[in-house]
Amino acid sequence: MFLEAAATPASSSTAFSSRAPWCCTGFSIRIPRCGATACLDVPIVGGDEQLPRLAAQGVTCFVVGLGGVRDNRPRQRLFELGCAHGLRPLTVLHPSAVCSSRATVDAGSQLLPGAIVNAGARLGVNVIVNTGAIVEHDCRVGDHVHIATGARLSGTVSIGDRAHIGAGAVVRHAIAIGDDAVVGAGAVVVTDVAAGQVVMGNPARIKTSSVPASLA
Repeated sequence: MFLEAAATPASSSTAFSSRAPWCCTGFSIRIPRCGATACLDVPIVGGDEQLPRLAAQGVTCFVVGLGGVRDNRPRQRLFELGCAHGLRPLTVLHPSAVCSSRATVDAGSQLLPGAIVNAGARLGVNVIVNTGAIVEHDCRVGDHVHIATGARLSGTVSIGDRAHIGAGAVVRHAIAIGDDAVVGAGAVVVTDVAAGQVVMGNPARIKTSSVPASLA
């Protein structure tokens, strides 16, 4: 699911697009279901093939409305598709989320209700910090990462591109988690996780050494 948004003039200088007066144009959905014409009272304007037409009609920005479970490459593809059509990724902050003025949040990232990003943290592009998740001070979070509901990253944690941190997981301070790694829901991570590894449990243990080819 790919959310299109048309911008109206904004005077705000904040990095968070959600604080500017945006007007939602509609959803672009790859495979519309059951002939639906709207989602949450927002019109479905067609599939991704409509993006050139929408851009020509004045749509300037987008938000990736697709989450990620284990594999975040589909979200990366949608992000790159929107950028390739000259659309600008919005960076959004729910009113109940908290983001330090000393944190850095890159384009297209989303901080959902109750999320916290503390001082010195840096989020890459197209990151989801889901409901109630915490990114502590001086963490480094790569591009296209999903930090799922209620997950906790302690201070100075490093997360590689496209990694998935499952709901309720806890990552100890100064841990490094590699690209495309998966931390299972509720896991407690006390040692580094290599790229592509899947870890689960308390303490977290390796379940597989790479993301299955079926998810490529």
